[in-house]
Amino acid sequence: MSEAMKSVSIARKIERPNTRQFIERIFEDFMEFHGDRLFADDGAVVGGIAFLEKMPVTVVGIQKGHTLEENLECNFGSPNPEGYRKALRLMKQAEKFHRPVITFINTAGAFCGIGAEERGQGEAIARNLLEMSRLKTPIISIFIGEGGSGGALALAVSDSVWMLEHGMYSILSPEGFASILWRDSSRVAEAAELMKMTAKDLLKNEVIDRMFFEPKEGLEHNLDKTAVELKKALLETLPDLMKKETPVLLEKRYKRFRKFGEFTES
Repeated sequence: MSEAMKSVSIARKIERPNTRQFIERIFEDFMEFHGDRLFADDGAVVGGIAFLEKMPVTVVGIQKGHTLEENLECNFGSPNPEGYRKALRLMKQAEKFHRPVITFINTAGAFCGIGAEERGQGEAIARNLLEMSRLKTPIISIFIGEGGSGGALALAVSDSVWMLEHGMYSILSPEGFASILWRDSSRVAEAAELMKMTAKDLLKNEVIDRMFFEPKEGLEHNLDKTAVELKKALLETLPDLMKKETPVLLEKRYKRFRKFGEFTES
């Protein structure tokens, strides 16, 4: 198995720690909020306010389950538009009170069912991209597992993007890539290598800003160690971001993402 496919397999493990487990270990006094004030509450998106030691923060993440029952409750980590709207509602509230926003991302992609499309899935994702790009408070995004297409990007327009060692981030799955490019889904390992979707590739290409190594025995067997490292990094990074003047913060965020468009155009 290729290194890229190995990371894909690890990122997809059902035992892999989810957003709620990270929240429990990194933050204190988490108070979860529900609903988008338009349609319903989406179990695929978890969000609320908490304390990072003494610092009030807003935390939003995409949730996956460890059992069939849990995954049915959170739609296997594929948000509906109301999930993205709930996330945006919480981020706009954070902006009002100048709380930093931390997002956790682990999704194969946004839900593509008929109901989701009827309720404006594409518009909800696009609205998040627009609003996050100009949100007047710091944002840090952390990929803890899969990062699929716009479903992941909708929570990742941030000042700094981090990823665990066996996280992944791509425009679509390697299976989909192989099916489209070669009409042969059996070439998935080859596709994974070509897509440069692993944390090491993304760090090298400056798509992400920081990578965190995972315990050799597996993240699910020693989550506390990784949670401590993430908490320490957040405590070191957020104070500096909070000190930046808003125009400077937004300009740097804009340039961070604009450079990818310039690279494509060239």
